[in-house]
Amino acid sequence: MSNDVPFDKTFDLTPDQPKEVAPLVRAVAANNPSPFTFKGTVSYIIGRGKVAILDPGPDDDAHVAALLDAVRGETVTHIFVTHTHRDHSPAVPKVKAATGATVYAQGPHRLARPLHVGDTRRLDASADMDFRPDIALPDGETVRGDGWTMEAVFTPGHTGNHMAFALPESNLLFSGDHVMGWSTTIVAPPDGAMSDYMASLHKLAKRTEPLYLPGHGNPVRNAPRFVQHLIEHRLGREASILHRLGKGAADIPTIVKAVYIGLDPRLTGAAGLSTLAHLEELVARGAVITDGQPSIEGTYRLA
Repeated sequence: MSNDVPFDKTFDLTPDQPKEVAPLVRAVAANNPSPFTFKGTVSYIIGRGKVAILDPGPDDDAHVAALLDAVRGETVTHIFVTHTHRDHSPAVPKVKAATGATVYAQGPHRLARPLHVGDTRRLDASADMDFRPDIALPDGETVRGDGWTMEAVFTPGHTGNHMAFALPESNLLFSGDHVMGWSTTIVAPPDGAMSDYMASLHKLAKRTEPLYLPGHGNPVRNAPRFVQHLIEHRLGREASILHRLGKGAADIPTIVKAVYIGLDPRLTGAAGLSTLAHLEELVARGAVITDGQPSIEGTYRLA
């Protein structure tokens, strides 16, 4: 399945060293590599003189210092946050305290659906429950700075409050963790939902920006075609799950073993949660049944 998406496993940034990656945009990568963050979370500085910072990153003093050093002599007027996982938003208070900038995001962290009995969060990139934006942005809202404009594009799925941002002056989109060039996105209930994620992919597929700047990894070029690859990949994953269930009822570990060939063992838990996200959608559509609410411990069979 992984071979159907043209992933880019290279990385062009040195941790905490700013680099211009597009007109009006500098990138600064945090030094927080992991199986979930690739080489690290990428923060972005937008504009010159009076600038914005997007996704200040983890609560890491070295990264905060690198960001502030990169904008020395400039004024940070805005802070944008794509979503509230702990590798993206916890540095906001320190950057805001140092700059006085206004914080913009879709809203605080929230679940994509109510908790079921037994639900827990199992991912390293857990939620930043303390985050609160100064200004909550609705879908389509435009924020103007000094020589740049940011359009809020609501893209739930990875989290319930995930938001991408388009920069029309450079004809690009900051895609956060919704679209990344190095890997597929983890969709982990209850924080995320596959139905939301797929709807957001189809939403982005209608846009024309050729370049995406993601939260991890290198820029995504020919972005509309790459989004189509991701849609096709997810539909293929769904078909593989249904094919396995066509052989008989199965629990999630059995399904993961059947459809995630060659999986890094460190990602087994994440694969299970993404499988659960697919199964939740399939149960909602009536294609698959299980006893009670879909859960990570459940057994699933074709309807």
